[in-house]
Amino acid sequence: MKRLTSIIIALGLTMTMQAQNRSNGYPITQVPFTAVKVTPNTFWGDRIHAAREVTIPLAFQKCEETHRYENFNMAAYTLQHPGHEGLKTPKWDVSKFMGFSFDDTDVYKTIEGASYVLQTYPDKKLTAYIDSVLDIVAAAQEPDGYLYTARTINPEHPHHWSGKKRWETEDFLSHELYNLGHMVDAACAHYQATGSDKFLNIAKRYADCVVREVGAREGQACIVPGHQIAEMALARLFVLTGEQKYLDEAKFLLDYRGKTGRRDLYSQSDKPVTEQKEAWGHAVRAGYMYAGMADVAALTGDQDYLKAIDAIYQNIVSKKYYITGGVGARHAGEAFGADYELPNLTSYNETCAAISMVYLFHRMFLLHGDAKYIDCMERTLYNGVISGMSVDGGRFFYPNPLSSDGKYAFNADNTVERQPWFGCACCPSNLCRFIPSFPGYMYAVKDRKVYVNLFAGNTATIQIGGKNVVLEQTTNYPWDGDITIKMVQNKAKDFTMMIRIPGWATGKPVPSDLYRYSDDVLPTVRCTVNGHNVNIKTEKGYLAINNKWKKGDIIQLHFDMPVRTVKANGHVADDRGRIAVERGPLVYCAEGADNAGFNIFNFLMPRQPHFTIANRQIVGKRDVTFNVTAITVDGQAVDTNDQGKVVTKDATLTMVPYYAWNHRGPGLMEVWMPQSIGALGNY
Repeated sequence: MKRLTSIIIALGLTMTMQAQNRSNGYPITQVPFTAVKVTPNTFWGDRIHAAREVTIPLAFQKCEETHRYENFNMAAYTLQHPGHEGLKTPKWDVSKFMGFSFDDTDVYKTIEGASYVLQTYPDKKLTAYIDSVLDIVAAAQEPDGYLYTARTINPEHPHHWSGKKRWETEDFLSHELYNLGHMVDAACAHYQATGSDKFLNIAKRYADCVVREVGAREGQACIVPGHQIAEMALARLFVLTGEQKYLDEAKFLLDYRGKTGRRDLYSQSDKPVTEQKEAWGHAVRAGYMYAGMADVAALTGDQDYLKAIDAIYQNIVSKKYYITGGVGARHAGEAFGADYELPNLTSYNETCAAISMVYLFHRMFLLHGDAKYIDCMERTLYNGVISGMSVDGGRFFYPNPLSSDGKYAFNADNTVERQPWFGCACCPSNLCRFIPSFPGYMYAVKDRKVYVNLFAGNTATIQIGGKNVVLEQTTNYPWDGDITIKMVQNKAKDFTMMIRIPGWATGKPVPSDLYRYSDDVLPTVRCTVNGHNVNIKTEKGYLAINNKWKKGDIIQLHFDMPVRTVKANGHVADDRGRIAVERGPLVYCAEGADNAGFNIFNFLMPRQPHFTIANRQIVGKRDVTFNVTAITVDGQAVDTNDQGKVVTKDATLTMVPYYAWNHRGPGLMEVWMPQSIGALGNY
């Protein structure tokens, strides 16, 4: 048994090293999730644990309850019994039992999340369960590799979004290529995590079918994805397999955007991608496409792609980016708005869109090596992403507004509180796959440089020049700014540690003039190596420490974490006369649940607020109890008396991290707090 365990560990380590050595075209290489073990009972350790214990089992359960698995079984039956009598009965009318033509992806995304979590929590039972699901999936694959149950179940009467024949409505509604994208992403993750090619072979067969049938050659369907993601997935498949055809297909799907039958802003197809300079349309589709453009730019060296993606990124962070790191101002079309259109009560900020921004920002870093992209990624991670899932992993948001009156139904199902699932389950299943992938965003390598991008308790095995370096990071971040990095093993000898100094620690909330700190606080940053002070001088936002490192060396970082106030650019109409409150990477909000006795919408922040921090326990619904660092501030609550005159009274406002809101049910919530009576009239 010990020998078998040793073989399994060695196999996993070999796969990890191979993944680090395999070029993805970027100047900087991501240290894969397989090489980083997040420490249990830490901020991110708790989130991965919640995903493992609650979110992933819930997602698999929902796949069973909502006919997802049965869709594959029915497709398999039709393949085995073509023309069977059941096709004439209502039971086999796809549109009656399949809510959306992309329902298959919930199965793929859940497998992807389960694969990531297996790295932190090896589990034979979970591995076997995934294998059993893959048996169901494989049986539904047509002989030529096509795998899309919305059509295969009943080819003569497919889902009403699917068209009469393959690819016919792909530009608009069928989601055949969207299904491919999530399948490929999940299969790559499953292969990296387990070493099994069972899912990878299924995904490659569907990808090969797409390569044969979708393209610009005679006899092919010259279409592009109605909902993007296949582009980045095919680039990932190319990196994993080295097969050029997958990269070529990814580039075709991007090159022909704006040149096929569909041309509109909603789907980012109004013009070719290299001519696009700003973010428009459905925010999730856009984010996935921009990430795919970055992949193709890196892998092909296409400078036109690079120029376009640089311009789009700048447009987002300068004019269309919420303080919480979310994107998508409009409910209509789940879309980006115009420049500086950033409403709070009616903001959309879909959870999936925040996840797509993490993909984009991380890729921008891999292209350019600048910490400002990780600053944006961190802001989105700690606010716009994890706000979408309750702390226990069992309740979800679809949109993530920055204000709530307890009445405006912002969720996808017209509700005002976290839900156990949605009919359109893209957000819960996306969180299911994303949260366990967090370890893969922490470190990166370029030549003899190791980038420390995110701060969380973990142990990482990193390769430099083919030699192993093992780092151990200990911290209570984001609750305080003390981080210890210990050199557990070093066979690479001398190399440079590139440690990100966050923008929030140096007076820059975002890398643009969209937001600025409005106080006069001057936080300090300190670093020591084995107790000796290091001069804080940054290079593209990184503190570079070159050393001939030895086992036991310790780097200690300290970031002051004062409470900061933020003002928005004056062009953002909804935030004029208001301030937001931050501490470290966390954005704070006020909730009615913490502030009895006055209406938080009518609380006036003082011009020079004095904040107090304290640990606080949030006792939520369904026995969800957790601790946060809360912030209090004294100010004035505005009201009217019996004569209708405006009066004020002293009041103390309590604020909690934005990601923690709504655990106690619907009610008032506000991120941008007024500093003038004129700003009170927004709601």
